[in-house]
Amino acid sequence: MKKETQITTNPTQLVYEPSSQFETLLHAQPYDISAAGFYFRSLEEYKQKSTNLTNDYGDPVEEYEIQFIDGDDLDCDLFKALGVHQGSFNNYFTACKNWTNDQKIKVIIAVGECGYNFDPKNDDPDDFDIDLYEIDNLRDLAEQFIDEGMFGEIQENIRFYLDYDAIARDLGMDYSEIKLSGRRYIYRCP
Repeated sequence: MKKETQITTNPTQLVYEPSSQFETLLHAQPYDISAAGFYFRSLEEYKQKSTNLTNDYGDPVEEYEIQFIDGDDLDCDLFKALGVHQGSFNNYFTACKNWTNDQKIKVIIAVGECGYNFDPKNDDPDDFDIDLYEIDNLRDLAEQFIDEGMFGEIQENIRFYLDYDAIARDLGMDYSEIKLSGRRYIYRCP
């Protein structure tokens, strides 16, 4: 198991401390340019560090841009797709911790690629009706569809005459390709 570190910000230096908390690391960057931001891994840590934070003039800092700093590639893609902000990062932490990779991929594609709306607090990631295949390209998908009988029963000796590239081009009218965390997916949003 890798040793995790927690980074805290002191206006003059970065301090690294051991952490056993959540592995995704975010940064709260104040919109006030006279204040220093801080790193955090949980809602509790955010509250602790933001409660008494003041700018160079002693005024309290209240608004932050939330930035993804470190974590799993899939969690980074989820952060982007959900448009995480100061009011939603705790729901994002919950999603990172509790959702399966399949649920994360569905939401990333549905929200980030297909334009669906999603509220992590109220919506279920399994509610999206997305055709999703972990496959390298549309030609491979065409071959899979033929093998599964999606175009009806085709005799084995006739399959040699099929133009799989043409079928793949036709599938490209409805299906799109994406690469997430080093894996290729073909998807369709009905």
